[in-house]
Amino acid sequence: MAAVPPDPLSDLLIAVPVVILACRAGAQLVRRLGQPPVVGEIVVGILFGPSLLGWLWPQAQAWLFPESVLPYIGVLGTIGLLAFMFLVGLELDLKALRGHSRTAVAVSQAGIAVPLLLGTLLAFGMYETFAPAGTDKLAFVLFIAVSMSITAFPVLARILTDRGLYRTRVGALAMACAAVDDVTAWCLLAAVVAVAKSSSPMEAVTTAAYAAAFTLAMFCVVRPLLNRWVGRAERKYADGVVLVVLFSGLCLGAVATEEIGVHALFGAFLFGVITPRGRRKIEAAAGRVRAFTVPVLLPLFFVGTGLKTDVSLLGGDATQWLWAGAVLAVAVLGKWGGGSVAARLAGQGWRDAISIGALMNCRGLTELVVLNIGLGLGVIGPDLFTILVLMALLTTAATSPALSWIRRGAGDPYPADDPSGIGQEEPVLESAGTR
Repeated sequence: MAAVPPDPLSDLLIAVPVVILACRAGAQLVRRLGQPPVVGEIVVGILFGPSLLGWLWPQAQAWLFPESVLPYIGVLGTIGLLAFMFLVGLELDLKALRGHSRTAVAVSQAGIAVPLLLGTLLAFGMYETFAPAGTDKLAFVLFIAVSMSITAFPVLARILTDRGLYRTRVGALAMACAAVDDVTAWCLLAAVVAVAKSSSPMEAVTTAAYAAAFTLAMFCVVRPLLNRWVGRAERKYADGVVLVVLFSGLCLGAVATEEIGVHALFGAFLFGVITPRGRRKIEAAAGRVRAFTVPVLLPLFFVGTGLKTDVSLLGGDATQWLWAGAVLAVAVLGKWGGGSVAARLAGQGWRDAISIGALMNCRGLTELVVLNIGLGLGVIGPDLFTILVLMALLTTAATSPALSWIRRGAGDPYPADDPSGIGQEEPVLESAGTR
């Protein structure tokens, strides 16, 4: 008779609060240093992994994260991630483009095109060294190119809010650029996933056609129906009913895109985009989703990422570290350089143009989501995954100090010696932009 596996509940009930509390502490610590909370959460996740705890005290890591609980941590973290992507879609207000549409489109597309080009060249050089055995070259090159072009719209929004720049001309333009960039990058990533999952070009085209049809149905069918239902819900239904409908909708959207072959995250994000904004009960339900998933479930995703990030894979190999430096250089040159030059050509002053470029270089949680998709598909291996996670951490951490240096003397609301706004009044509405 087969042995019954031990119940992992007790182990899970230890691991979850440890992760939540540690990530919370890390977020608070880096916030006092003028950094967005996601930087602390990424660092805590890496410290729990083989890069530190697993290296210094492997027995403690094995006790805290036994094999039996890892699938459950992964599932809970993914649910939190789906809810977060719904919130990002809900907060992606394209009305910010008003008055900035031409400049925003020009800057955002340059901020996509230049990293895509540089990333493609980089990927051709990295393929023989880093591509897992059997990986299709096209899928690898496309994934690296797209991973270089990501901007973290939520983190950017939080940085602007913390600095009091959210409603300034530079802030509004940066938000508009990031919004267009976000939509474009997610569309490109959906195409990469379709290519990676498909066994033939025709299958990739079919997947893309299904994804386009699903998107059209969401905007032309589901959105009007949801609008009408929300109008009735404002008068007839309790807040809890609206919460259930929204959470069910994001889950069903995620299932649909997973079945289509372009990853569940796209469905949750798209459902957030079509959800009506400015309705009291929608805002209340979204606030409840945010209040639980962001501080409780998302840290599990960060730790899951940290457990797959192993700096020792790079070891003392100078070649690996040179490639890591090349990745960082391409990431910064493509996003910061491309965005700055485009903004300058669009008529912005150099200070504002470089500020916008620095903000576009912020990657945050969005990049980690993309990297986990690539690792899960087998397009990249653990060594390149680690390099790209480090790149995401460094570019995100550099954004706020760089902005402080660039804006010094520009008359921004917060003085240069208080760049994060610490000690100032917190924004009333906590947004998904903490990540």
